[in-house]
Amino acid sequence: MNFETEKATKGNILIVDDIPENLQLLGDLLIKNGYTVRSVTSGRMALKTVKVKRPDVIFLDIKMPEMDGYQVCQSLKKDEDLRNIPVIFISALDDVFDKVTAFSIGGVDYIVKPFQIEEVIARLENQLTIQRQQQLLETEVTNRRQTEEVLYQSRALLASVLNSSLDGIAAMQAVRDPETGIIEDFRCLVVNPVIARVFQRNREDMIGKLVLKKFLTSIEPELFDQFVDVVETGEPLERDFYYLSGDSSWYHFVAVKLGDGFAITIRDITARKKIELALQDANQKLELIANLDGLTQVANRRCFNERIQKEWDNSAHKQQPLSLILFDLDYFKLYNDYYGHLAGDECLLKIAQLVYKLIRHQDINRPTDLVARYGGEEFVILLTNTDLSTAVTVAQRIKTAISELQIPHVASDIQDIVTVSLGIASVIPTLTTTPDTLVGDADKALYQAKQQGRDRYCVYDQTM
Repeated sequence: MNFETEKATKGNILIVDDIPENLQLLGDLLIKNGYTVRSVTSGRMALKTVKVKRPDVIFLDIKMPEMDGYQVCQSLKKDEDLRNIPVIFISALDDVFDKVTAFSIGGVDYIVKPFQIEEVIARLENQLTIQRQQQLLETEVTNRRQTEEVLYQSRALLASVLNSSLDGIAAMQAVRDPETGIIEDFRCLVVNPVIARVFQRNREDMIGKLVLKKFLTSIEPELFDQFVDVVETGEPLERDFYYLSGDSSWYHFVAVKLGDGFAITIRDITARKKIELALQDANQKLELIANLDGLTQVANRRCFNERIQKEWDNSAHKQQPLSLILFDLDYFKLYNDYYGHLAGDECLLKIAQLVYKLIRHQDINRPTDLVARYGGEEFVILLTNTDLSTAVTVAQRIKTAISELQIPHVASDIQDIVTVSLGIASVIPTLTTTPDTLVGDADKALYQAKQQGRDRYCVYDQTM
Protein backbone atom coordinates (compact mmCIF):
# COMPACT_ATOMS: atom_id res chain seq x y z
CA MET A 1 0.00 0.00 0.00
CA ASN A 2 1.41 3.40 -0.99
CA PHE A 3 0.67 5.40 2.15
CA GLU A 4 2.27 8.60 0.75
CA THR A 5 -0.09 8.87 -2.23
CA GLU A 6 -3.22 7.45 -0.57
CA LYS A 7 -4.25 10.68 1.14
CA ALA A 8 -7.98 10.64 0.48
CA THR A 9 -8.81 7.04 1.38
CA LYS A 10 -8.19 4.65 4.24
CA GLY A 11 -7.30 1.87 1.82
CA ASN A 12 -8.12 0.11 -1.44
CA ILE A 13 -10.40 -2.87 -0.90
CA LEU A 14 -11.39 -5.59 -3.39
CA ILE A 15 -14.62 -7.53 -2.70
CA VAL A 16 -15.18 -10.87 -4.46
CA ASP A 17 -18.68 -12.38 -4.29
CA ASP A 18 -20.89 -13.95 -6.94
CA ILE A 19 -24.03 -12.38 -5.42
CA PRO A 20 -24.41 -8.71 -6.52
CA GLU A 21 -26.58 -7.88 -3.49
CA ASN A 22 -23.73 -8.94 -1.15
CA LEU A 23 -21.25 -6.82 -3.11
CA GLN A 24 -23.55 -3.81 -2.96
CA LEU A 25 -24.18 -4.13 0.78
CA LEU A 26 -20.57 -4.53 1.90
CA GLY A 27 -19.25 -2.09 -0.71
CA ASP A 28 -21.63 0.70 0.37
CA LEU A 29 -20.77 0.18 4.04
CA LEU A 30 -17.01 0.35 3.39
CA ILE A 31 -17.32 3.41 1.13
CA LYS A 32 -19.29 5.19 3.86
CA ASN A 33 -16.41 4.47 6.22
CA GLY A 34 -13.84 6.08 3.92
CA TYR A 35 -12.46 3.16 1.92
CA THR A 36 -12.03 2.85 -1.84
CA VAL A 37 -13.88 -0.25 -3.02
CA ARG A 38 -13.82 -2.37 -6.18
CA SER A 39 -16.17 -5.33 -6.62
CA VAL A 40 -16.08 -8.38 -8.90
CA THR A 41 -18.45 -11.34 -9.17
CA SER A 42 -16.05 -14.21 -9.94
CA GLY A 43 -12.69 -15.61 -8.94
CA ARG A 44 -11.23 -15.25 -12.44
CA MET A 45 -12.21 -11.58 -12.59
CA ALA A 46 -10.58 -11.10 -9.20
CA LEU A 47 -7.25 -12.54 -10.37
CA LYS A 48 -7.25 -10.23 -13.40
CA THR A 49 -8.25 -7.20 -11.34
CA VAL A 50 -5.50 -7.54 -8.72
CA LYS A 51 -2.84 -7.56 -11.47
CA VAL A 52 -4.16 -4.31 -12.94
CA LYS A 53 -4.36 -2.48 -9.61
CA ARG A 54 -3.13 -4.15 -6.46
CA PRO A 55 -5.60 -3.86 -3.53
CA ASP A 56 -4.54 -3.47 0.08
CA VAL A 57 -6.99 -6.11 1.35
CA ILE A 58 -9.28 -8.65 -0.36
CA PHE A 59 -12.64 -9.73 1.07
CA LEU A 60 -13.26 -13.14 -0.52
CA ASP A 61 -16.41 -15.28 -0.55
CA ILE A 62 -15.93 -19.08 -0.56
CA LYS A 63 -18.90 -20.56 -2.42
CA MET A 64 -18.69 -19.29 -6.01
CA PRO A 65 -19.25 -21.04 -9.36
CA GLU A 66 -16.34 -22.14 -11.59
CA MET A 67 -13.65 -21.07 -9.13
CA ASP A 68 -14.34 -21.00 -5.39
CA GLY A 69 -12.69 -18.74 -2.83
CA TYR A 70 -10.18 -21.37 -1.73
CA GLN A 71 -8.88 -21.73 -5.30
CA VAL A 72 -8.64 -17.96 -5.69
CA CYS A 73 -6.63 -17.67 -2.49
CA GLN A 74 -4.30 -20.50 -3.53
CA SER A 75 -3.68 -18.80 -6.88
CA LEU A 76 -2.82 -15.54 -5.14
CA LYS A 77 -0.39 -17.24 -2.77
CA LYS A 78 1.43 -18.91 -5.67
CA ASP A 79 2.08 -15.53 -7.33
CA GLU A 80 5.24 -13.89 -5.96
CA ASP A 81 3.86 -10.40 -6.61
CA LEU A 82 0.45 -11.04 -5.04
CA ARG A 83 1.08 -13.50 -2.22
CA ASN A 84 1.41 -10.81 0.47
CA ILE A 85 -2.03 -9.29 -0.17
CA PRO A 86 -4.10 -10.06 2.97
CA VAL A 87 -7.15 -12.22 2.21
CA ILE A 88 -10.10 -12.06 4.61
CA PHE A 89 -12.65 -14.79 3.94
CA ILE A 90 -16.25 -13.64 4.41
CA SER A 91 -18.72 -16.48 4.11
CA ALA A 92 -21.94 -17.94 5.45
CA LEU A 93 -20.05 -21.20 6.09
CA ASP A 94 -19.62 -21.51 9.87
CA ASP A 95 -18.14 -25.00 10.15
CA VAL A 96 -14.77 -25.29 11.83
CA PHE A 97 -13.48 -27.30 8.85
CA ASP A 98 -14.13 -24.38 6.50
CA LYS A 99 -12.36 -21.98 8.84
CA VAL A 100 -9.35 -24.24 9.31
CA THR A 101 -9.12 -24.70 5.53
CA ALA A 102 -9.26 -20.94 5.02
CA PHE A 103 -6.41 -20.29 7.44
CA SER A 104 -4.32 -23.22 6.18
CA ILE A 105 -4.23 -21.92 2.58
CA GLY A 106 -3.14 -18.45 3.58
CA GLY A 107 -6.23 -16.51 4.72
CA VAL A 108 -5.46 -14.00 7.48
CA ASP A 109 -8.97 -13.83 8.94
CA TYR A 110 -12.46 -15.29 8.64
CA ILE A 111 -15.78 -13.44 9.03
CA VAL A 112 -19.09 -15.28 9.17
CA LYS A 113 -22.16 -13.89 7.43
CA PRO A 114 -24.35 -12.19 8.48
CA PHE A 115 -21.68 -9.80 9.73
CA GLN A 116 -21.59 -6.67 11.85
CA ILE A 117 -19.91 -3.77 10.06
CA GLU A 118 -18.08 -2.82 13.29
CA GLU A 119 -16.44 -6.25 13.32
CA VAL A 120 -15.56 -6.01 9.62
CA ILE A 121 -13.97 -2.56 10.11
CA ALA A 122 -12.03 -3.71 13.18
CA ARG A 123 -10.56 -6.73 11.41
CA LEU A 124 -9.87 -4.71 8.26
CA GLU A 125 -8.04 -2.02 10.25
CA ASN A 126 -5.95 -4.70 11.98
CA GLN A 127 -4.67 -5.85 8.59
CA LEU A 128 -4.04 -2.31 7.33
CA THR A 129 -2.19 -1.48 10.57
CA ILE A 130 0.01 -4.55 10.20
CA GLN A 131 0.82 -3.53 6.61
CA ARG A 132 1.82 -0.03 7.68
CA GLN A 133 4.00 -1.36 10.46
CA GLN A 134 5.64 -3.93 8.19
CA GLN A 135 6.41 -1.23 5.65
CA LEU A 136 8.01 0.91 8.34
CA LEU A 137 10.12 -2.04 9.48
CA GLU A 138 11.17 -2.83 5.91
CA THR A 139 12.13 0.81 5.39
CA GLU A 140 14.15 0.72 8.59
CA VAL A 141 15.99 -2.43 7.51
CA THR A 142 16.65 -0.99 4.04
CA ASN A 143 18.04 2.23 5.48
CA ARG A 144 20.30 0.30 7.81
CA ARG A 145 21.72 -1.82 5.02
CA GLN A 146 22.31 1.20 2.85
CA THR A 147 24.10 2.99 5.68
CA GLU A 148 26.34 -0.01 6.40
CA GLU A 149 27.30 -0.27 2.71
CA VAL A 150 28.27 3.38 2.62
CA LEU A 151 30.39 3.04 5.74
CA TYR A 152 32.61 0.40 4.16
CA GLN A 153 32.86 1.72 0.61
CA SER A 154 36.09 3.58 1.04
CA ARG A 155 38.40 4.81 3.75
CA ALA A 156 38.66 8.03 1.77
CA LEU A 157 35.02 8.78 2.61
CA LEU A 158 35.44 8.07 6.32
CA ALA A 159 35.54 11.65 7.53
CA SER A 160 32.39 12.75 5.68
CA VAL A 161 30.55 9.58 6.68
CA LEU A 162 31.44 10.06 10.34
CA ASN A 163 30.12 13.60 10.37
CA SER A 164 26.91 12.99 8.39
CA SER A 165 25.88 9.47 9.46
CA LEU A 166 22.69 8.99 11.46
CA ASP A 167 24.40 6.07 13.21
CA GLY A 168 26.93 6.41 15.95
CA ILE A 169 30.41 5.33 14.84
CA ALA A 170 33.54 4.91 16.93
CA ALA A 171 36.87 3.06 16.98
CA MET A 172 38.40 1.88 20.25
CA GLN A 173 41.97 0.73 21.00
CA ALA A 174 42.72 -1.73 23.78
CA VAL A 175 44.76 -0.47 26.76
CA ARG A 176 46.56 -3.45 28.32
CA ASP A 177 48.33 -4.03 31.60
CA PRO A 178 52.10 -3.96 30.78
CA GLU A 179 52.85 -7.03 32.87
CA THR A 180 49.83 -9.30 32.32
CA GLY A 181 48.65 -8.11 28.91
CA ILE A 182 45.06 -8.06 30.19
CA ILE A 183 42.83 -5.39 28.66
CA GLU A 184 42.03 -2.84 31.36
CA ASP A 185 40.15 -0.25 29.27
CA PHE A 186 39.72 1.12 25.75
CA ARG A 187 41.01 4.41 24.37
CA CYS A 188 38.74 6.29 21.96
CA LEU A 189 40.47 6.78 18.59
CA VAL A 190 37.57 7.89 16.37
CA VAL A 191 34.12 9.10 17.33
CA ASN A 192 31.36 10.86 15.44
CA PRO A 193 28.82 13.42 16.75
CA VAL A 194 26.12 10.80 17.37
CA ILE A 195 28.35 8.82 19.72
CA ALA A 196 29.39 12.03 21.45
CA ARG A 197 25.75 12.91 22.11
CA VAL A 198 25.11 9.47 23.60
CA PHE A 199 28.10 9.95 25.93
CA GLN A 200 26.90 13.51 26.59
CA ARG A 201 30.41 14.75 25.82
CA ASN A 202 32.17 16.78 23.12
CA ARG A 203 34.09 14.77 20.51
CA GLU A 204 37.29 16.60 21.40
CA ASP A 205 36.91 15.55 25.05
CA MET A 206 36.61 11.89 24.08
CA ILE A 207 39.29 11.28 21.45
CA GLY A 208 42.42 9.81 23.05
CA LYS A 209 40.69 9.36 26.42
CA LEU A 210 39.78 6.27 28.46
CA VAL A 211 36.01 6.66 28.59
CA LEU A 212 34.42 3.29 27.81
CA LYS A 213 34.76 1.36 31.08
CA LYS A 214 33.46 4.24 33.20
CA PHE A 215 30.52 4.77 30.82
CA LEU A 216 29.54 1.08 30.76
CA THR A 217 29.68 0.80 34.55
CA SER A 218 26.57 2.99 34.80
CA ILE A 219 24.71 1.11 32.03
CA GLU A 220 25.60 -2.57 31.80
CA PRO A 221 28.98 -3.55 33.29
CA GLU A 222 29.11 -6.98 31.60
CA LEU A 223 29.26 -5.24 28.21
CA PHE A 224 32.90 -4.35 28.88
CA ASP A 225 33.87 -8.03 29.12
CA GLN A 226 31.94 -8.72 25.90
CA PHE A 227 33.94 -6.03 24.06
CA VAL A 228 37.13 -7.60 25.41
CA ASP A 229 36.00 -10.93 23.92
CA VAL A 230 35.54 -9.24 20.53
CA VAL A 231 39.19 -8.18 20.57
CA GLU A 232 40.58 -11.44 21.96
CA THR A 233 38.50 -13.88 19.87
CA GLY A 234 37.79 -11.88 16.74
CA GLU A 235 34.10 -12.79 16.98
CA PRO A 236 31.78 -9.83 16.24
CA LEU A 237 29.17 -8.73 18.76
CA GLU A 238 25.68 -7.59 17.77
CA ARG A 239 22.81 -6.84 20.14
CA ASP A 240 20.26 -4.36 21.44
CA PHE A 241 20.64 -2.48 24.69
CA TYR A 242 18.57 -0.08 26.75
CA TYR A 243 19.92 3.36 27.63
CA LEU A 244 17.74 6.38 28.28
CA SER A 245 19.12 9.44 26.50
CA GLY A 246 16.72 12.27 25.72
CA ASP A 247 13.82 10.94 23.64
CA SER A 248 15.69 7.73 22.80
CA SER A 249 15.86 4.61 24.90
CA TRP A 250 16.79 1.62 22.69
CA TYR A 251 19.93 1.17 20.60
CA HIS A 252 21.35 -1.54 18.39
CA PHE A 253 25.12 -1.90 17.96
CA VAL A 254 27.55 -3.99 15.97
CA ALA A 255 31.13 -4.30 17.24
CA VAL A 256 33.90 -5.90 15.13
CA LYS A 257 37.59 -6.44 15.81
CA LEU A 258 39.83 -3.69 14.40
CA GLY A 259 43.55 -4.17 15.04
CA ASP A 260 44.08 -4.39 18.81
CA GLY A 261 40.65 -2.92 19.46
CA PHE A 262 37.27 -2.73 17.86
CA ALA A 263 35.02 -0.56 15.71
CA ILE A 264 31.41 -0.03 16.69
CA THR A 265 28.32 1.33 14.97
CA ILE A 266 25.29 2.28 17.05
CA ARG A 267 21.77 2.96 15.80
CA ASP A 268 18.83 4.45 17.65
CA ILE A 269 16.07 1.80 17.30
CA THR A 270 13.55 3.32 19.68
CA ALA A 271 11.00 3.82 16.87
CA ARG A 272 11.51 0.24 15.66
CA LYS A 273 10.99 -1.14 19.15
CA LYS A 274 7.70 0.74 19.42
CA ILE A 275 6.60 -0.72 16.09
CA GLU A 276 7.57 -4.23 17.20
CA LEU A 277 5.49 -3.83 20.36
CA ALA A 278 2.54 -2.59 18.30
CA LEU A 279 2.89 -5.60 15.98
CA GLN A 280 3.04 -7.93 18.94
CA ASP A 281 -0.12 -6.38 20.38
CA ALA A 282 -1.91 -6.67 17.01
CA ASN A 283 -0.90 -10.33 16.68
CA GLN A 284 -2.13 -11.08 20.20
CA LYS A 285 -5.50 -9.53 19.39
CA LEU A 286 -5.74 -11.59 16.21
CA GLU A 287 -4.84 -14.74 18.12
CA LEU A 288 -7.53 -13.95 20.69
CA ILE A 289 -10.13 -13.44 17.97
CA ALA A 290 -9.16 -16.73 16.33
CA ASN A 291 -9.52 -18.76 19.55
CA LEU A 292 -12.47 -17.11 21.32
CA ASP A 293 -16.16 -17.79 20.80
CA GLY A 294 -17.70 -14.42 20.08
CA LEU A 295 -20.97 -15.04 21.93
CA THR A 296 -19.99 -16.88 25.11
CA GLN A 297 -16.45 -15.46 25.49
CA VAL A 298 -14.99 -18.90 26.22
CA ALA A 299 -12.71 -20.89 23.92
CA ASN A 300 -14.11 -21.89 20.54
CA ARG A 301 -14.02 -25.29 18.90
CA ARG A 302 -10.88 -24.46 16.93
CA CYS A 303 -9.07 -23.72 20.18
CA PHE A 304 -10.44 -26.92 21.76
CA ASN A 305 -9.29 -29.09 18.84
CA GLU A 306 -5.76 -27.72 19.08
CA ARG A 307 -5.63 -28.02 22.86
CA ILE A 308 -6.97 -31.57 23.14
CA GLN A 309 -4.41 -32.80 20.61
CA LYS A 310 -1.60 -31.15 22.57
CA GLU A 311 -2.83 -32.50 25.92
CA TRP A 312 -3.45 -35.94 24.40
CA ASP A 313 0.17 -36.21 23.31
CA ASN A 314 1.43 -34.87 26.63
CA SER A 315 -0.76 -37.26 28.66
CA ALA A 316 0.32 -40.19 26.48
CA HIS A 317 3.99 -39.50 27.17
CA LYS A 318 3.41 -39.06 30.92
CA GLN A 319 0.75 -41.81 31.11
CA GLN A 320 -1.64 -39.50 32.95
CA PRO A 321 -5.45 -39.62 32.74
CA LEU A 322 -7.31 -37.15 30.53
CA SER A 323 -11.01 -36.52 31.22
CA LEU A 324 -13.73 -34.87 29.21
CA ILE A 325 -17.19 -33.55 30.10
CA LEU A 326 -19.58 -32.89 27.24
CA PHE A 327 -22.86 -31.17 28.14
CA ASP A 328 -25.69 -29.31 26.51
CA LEU A 329 -28.81 -27.44 27.58
CA ASP A 330 -31.98 -29.51 27.78
CA TYR A 331 -34.69 -28.56 25.28
CA PHE A 332 -32.83 -25.44 24.25
CA LYS A 333 -34.67 -25.21 20.93
CA LEU A 334 -37.91 -24.92 22.87
CA TYR A 335 -36.26 -22.24 25.00
CA ASN A 336 -35.37 -20.22 21.90
CA ASP A 337 -38.84 -20.70 20.44
CA TYR A 338 -40.52 -19.50 23.63
CA TYR A 339 -38.20 -16.72 24.86
CA GLY A 340 -36.58 -15.65 21.60
CA HIS A 341 -33.01 -15.93 20.29
CA LEU A 342 -31.72 -12.88 22.16
CA ALA A 343 -32.76 -14.47 25.45
CA GLY A 344 -31.22 -17.72 24.21
CA ASP A 345 -27.90 -15.98 23.55
CA GLU A 346 -28.00 -14.41 27.03
CA CYS A 347 -28.69 -17.83 28.56
CA LEU A 348 -25.71 -19.39 26.74
CA LEU A 349 -23.47 -16.54 27.89
CA LYS A 350 -24.53 -16.87 31.55
CA ILE A 351 -23.97 -20.61 31.63
CA ALA A 352 -20.65 -20.45 29.77
CA GLN A 353 -19.28 -17.82 32.14
CA LEU A 354 -20.59 -19.68 35.19
CA VAL A 355 -18.84 -22.90 34.14
CA TYR A 356 -15.68 -20.99 33.19
CA LYS A 357 -15.47 -19.38 36.65
CA LEU A 358 -16.26 -22.64 38.38
CA ILE A 359 -13.49 -24.49 36.54
CA ARG A 360 -11.03 -21.62 37.03
CA HIS A 361 -11.63 -21.27 40.79
CA GLN A 362 -12.21 -24.80 41.98
CA ASP A 363 -9.52 -26.51 43.99
CA ILE A 364 -8.64 -29.00 41.23
CA ASN A 365 -7.97 -26.31 38.63
CA ARG A 366 -4.83 -26.32 36.48
CA PRO A 367 -3.92 -23.78 33.80
CA THR A 368 -4.34 -26.49 31.16
CA ASP A 369 -8.04 -27.08 31.99
CA LEU A 370 -10.28 -25.71 29.25
CA VAL A 371 -13.93 -24.70 28.86
CA ALA A 372 -15.03 -24.36 25.22
CA ARG A 373 -18.19 -23.97 23.21
CA TYR A 374 -18.40 -27.12 21.12
CA GLY A 375 -21.31 -26.01 18.95
CA GLY A 376 -24.78 -24.50 19.38
CA GLU A 377 -25.88 -25.15 22.99
CA GLU A 378 -23.18 -27.79 23.52
CA PHE A 379 -20.08 -27.19 25.64
CA VAL A 380 -17.00 -29.23 26.46
CA ILE A 381 -14.66 -29.25 29.46
CA LEU A 382 -11.16 -30.70 29.13
CA LEU A 383 -9.56 -31.77 32.43
CA THR A 384 -5.88 -32.72 32.33
CA ASN A 385 -4.30 -35.21 34.71
CA THR A 386 -7.81 -35.86 36.08
CA ASP A 387 -9.26 -39.30 36.83
CA LEU A 388 -12.87 -40.34 36.32
CA SER A 389 -14.00 -39.85 39.93
CA THR A 390 -12.72 -36.28 39.98
CA ALA A 391 -14.38 -35.59 36.63
CA VAL A 392 -17.68 -36.85 38.07
CA THR A 393 -17.28 -34.45 41.00
CA VAL A 394 -16.73 -31.58 38.58
CA ALA A 395 -19.81 -32.58 36.57
CA GLN A 396 -21.92 -32.67 39.76
CA ARG A 397 -20.76 -29.16 40.67
CA ILE A 398 -21.59 -27.88 37.21
CA LYS A 399 -25.07 -29.42 37.23
CA THR A 400 -25.81 -28.03 40.69
CA ALA A 401 -24.46 -24.56 39.89
CA ILE A 402 -26.55 -24.29 36.70
CA SER A 403 -29.68 -25.37 38.58
CA GLU A 404 -29.00 -22.72 41.23
CA LEU A 405 -29.04 -20.06 38.53
CA GLN A 406 -32.81 -20.68 38.37
CA ILE A 407 -33.07 -19.53 34.75
CA PRO A 408 -36.79 -19.91 33.88
CA HIS A 409 -37.67 -22.45 31.16
CA VAL A 410 -41.43 -23.02 31.17
CA ALA A 411 -41.22 -24.77 27.80
CA SER A 412 -39.03 -27.56 29.21
CA ASP A 413 -40.55 -31.04 29.48
CA ILE A 414 -38.68 -31.88 32.69
CA GLN A 415 -38.43 -28.74 34.89
CA ASP A 416 -39.47 -25.11 34.75
CA ILE A 417 -35.82 -23.97 34.87
CA VAL A 418 -32.87 -24.48 32.54
CA THR A 419 -31.15 -27.83 33.14
CA VAL A 420 -28.28 -29.66 31.48
CA SER A 421 -27.37 -33.20 30.50
CA LEU A 422 -23.73 -34.24 30.84
CA GLY A 423 -21.61 -37.03 29.44
CA ILE A 424 -18.33 -37.94 31.18
CA ALA A 425 -15.41 -39.96 29.86
CA SER A 426 -11.86 -40.54 31.02
CA VAL A 427 -8.91 -42.38 29.51
CA ILE A 428 -5.15 -42.67 29.68
CA PRO A 429 -4.16 -41.75 26.12
CA THR A 430 -1.76 -43.70 23.94
CA LEU A 431 0.23 -42.56 20.93
CA THR A 432 -1.58 -45.11 18.77
CA THR A 433 -5.03 -43.59 19.42
CA THR A 434 -6.53 -40.16 18.78
CA PRO A 435 -8.50 -37.63 20.87
CA ASP A 436 -11.58 -38.56 18.82
CA THR A 437 -11.79 -41.65 21.02
CA LEU A 438 -12.33 -39.59 24.17
CA VAL A 439 -14.74 -37.19 22.47
CA GLY A 440 -16.74 -40.12 21.09
CA ASP A 441 -16.96 -41.76 24.53
CA ALA A 442 -18.21 -38.55 26.15
CA ASP A 443 -20.72 -38.09 23.36
CA LYS A 444 -22.11 -41.58 23.91
CA ALA A 445 -22.42 -40.88 27.62
CA LEU A 446 -24.24 -37.63 26.88
CA TYR A 447 -26.63 -39.48 24.57
CA GLN A 448 -27.30 -41.97 27.37
CA ALA A 449 -28.08 -39.11 29.80
CA LYS A 450 -30.64 -37.75 27.34
CA GLN A 451 -32.16 -41.19 26.80
CA GLN A 452 -32.60 -41.61 30.56
CA GLY A 453 -34.66 -38.43 30.84
CA ARG A 454 -32.11 -35.55 30.76
CA ASP A 455 -31.21 -33.30 33.73
CA ARG A 456 -28.53 -35.78 34.78
CA TYR A 457 -25.03 -37.00 34.02
CA CYS A 458 -23.86 -40.35 32.73
CA VAL A 459 -20.39 -41.92 32.74
CA TYR A 460 -19.17 -43.79 29.69
CA ASP A 461 -18.69 -47.52 29.99
CA GLN A 462 -18.04 -50.28 27.47
CA THR A 463 -21.72 -51.31 27.28
CA MET A 464 -22.51 -48.06 25.52
